[in-house]
Amino acid sequence: MEPLETITVDKLSVACDGGGGALGHPRVFLNLERHGAVDFPYCGRRFVLAEDADVGKGIPAPEHDLPPAV
Repeated sequence: MEPLETITVDKLSVACDGGGGALGHPRVFLNLERHGAVDFPYCGRRFVLAEDADVGKGIPAPEHDLPPAV
């Protein structure tokens, strides 16, 4: 099935609410890091990471030590 709409983005995390109104859906956040693209399960929109996106390597770790998780 072809996507309803293909949207090119420059971030690894995207959110979609279906555009609101009668065709809207709950706001969903999805990650493009693994495949560079994602189809939203509610509305069928496809988000594709731009080839020239400068996404870096994420947020750098803090310089201080964190306590162990409980």
